Amino acid sequence: MSRSLLVAAALGAMLSSLPAAVRVRDLPAVQLPAIPERSVRLTDFGAVADGRTPATAAFAAAIERVAAQGGGRVIVPAGEWRTGPIVLRSRVALHLEKGALIRFSENRDDYPLVETDFEGGRSWRCQSPISGNGLEDIAITGEGTIDGSGQVWRPVKKSKQTPEQWAALVASGGVLNPRGDIWYPSAGSLEGNESPSARGTRDPQKLAAIRDALRPVMVSLRDCRRVLLEGVTFQNSPAWNIHPLYCEHLAVRRVTVTNPWYAQNGDGLDLDSCRDVLVEDSTFDVGDDAICLKSGRDEAGRRRQRPTERITVRRCRVLHGHGGFVIGSEMSSGVRDVRVSDCELTGTDVGLRFKSTRGRGGVVENILVERVRMAAIPRDAITFDLFYGGKAPTEVDASDAAAAEAAPVPPADITTPAFRNITLRDVTCEGAGRAALLQGLPEMPLENIRLEDCAFRADAGILMSDVVGLTLERVRLDVASGVPLELRRSRDVVVRELAAPTTTAGPVVHVSGANSSGIVLPANLPDTAVTRAPGVPAAALRRE
Repeated sequence: MSRSLLVAAALGAMLSSLPAAVRVRDLPAVQLPAIPERSVRLTDFGAVADGRTPATAAFAAAIERVAAQGGGRVIVPAGEWRTGPIVLRSRVALHLEKGALIRFSENRDDYPLVETDFEGGRSWRCQSPISGNGLEDIAITGEGTIDGSGQVWRPVKKSKQTPEQWAALVASGGVLNPRGDIWYPSAGSLEGNESPSARGTRDPQKLAAIRDALRPVMVSLRDCRRVLLEGVTFQNSPAWNIHPLYCEHLAVRRVTVTNPWYAQNGDGLDLDSCRDVLVEDSTFDVGDDAICLKSGRDEAGRRRQRPTERITVRRCRVLHGHGGFVIGSEMSSGVRDVRVSDCELTGTDVGLRFKSTRGRGGVVENILVERVRMAAIPRDAITFDLFYGGKAPTEVDASDAAAAEAAPVPPADITTPAFRNITLRDVTCEGAGRAALLQGLPEMPLENIRLEDCAFRADAGILMSDVVGLTLERVRLDVASGVPLELRRSRDVVVRELAAPTTTAGPVVHVSGANSSGIVLPANLPDTAVTRAPGVPAAALRRE
């Protein structure tokens, strides 16, 4: 199929209905905060925009004043405002005028230890630069910038610096790990990150000794309703940039979220056990996952019973990042009813990234991704990896196939993650290391996954392992080498209108795994284009 015909098919498919099994129901409108019209200016409370004079007390007084009056806006004028942590209040908007820069203190002692949640479980961390807990009707708006001074918190890997940058960093202070390949801002940061005995400690003395390692997220919103983040640039966070947890009715509009590409844990937006969320017209350029959906980790996450649900992401742009749009790996309370559309991902390590592992549990279901354009993706354009943080039986290496077949399969139980009812429609990628990896678990295969009207130009094609109920319809794989489509241990697979124009010799489809069955391939695909590994019965494949 030519590229023009493929695009025409994609346009025609946009209006078609999804099968009931994968239809994402209509999502309710997100409620915006109701904030009174009254306002105060930060300068009314003695703040000075010189970039040196602390404005911590002025922020607190201004927020308290409007909160006591029933709500309103705290206006931050143009200039550089140096401050310690800001704590939001209900019915209060923090509004940054054009040219306003809030730069948080570089003194780590200004951020006391607090008990909070991070990476899916309870944790002691330093207080976030901006926080709100149990609030209603809050907003951060305007045309200014919020800077978390993350450079005084983050460790930096030598491999992610030029020799000149590394030499300057080491000369600035801090300490190196024993291997000399990671710079830490302090001895406490080194101890907290590299000492096994420090991990997970709740001992007050030990926590005090390693507090520099307990980096805060920059914006922590917990259990809040009707939240608006609009127009502002959020940059240079100590750990994750924006972390809404247990929030409902959250709108993120026209924001810019940035971190250095080398920033450890430098996620952009982590929606964690949230519901009724709209993310639109925003740009992300970060050091880890860009737009990420989470819902808790392992047993603690399953006890939450608060899935992330009813999420809309549209017209967003992602540059650097480990993943552009991501679900997991902390998804133990589930993720469901998600729509992603009209996004551009350029230069992210992975484009669309779905990840989990044994022990997580949880269900990810009813996901629709459509009209996504990707380019210059070094790794996979699309990844479903249910061996995240570990090794799959085959390590995507055919030489391990026999060992994979013989490996014992644990029983599925409450700790087994499930990904099902996911449609990717009109998704294209111009340049990737691999078009897609779909790696389910032998005991819990990926279920009911659809790729419709998709086109990929990549070094390698699509590898699918442990998938049940897969449909590929009008898919183009323009790959530099290897088999464009490889199916391992998969069942009930339907492939329609598969185009692989650069394949001049060798197979287009290869099937392995003795339990492979119910594989339907296009009738016009010649016999020489299909190969079967030993042990795959001929009856496992048919043509339509």
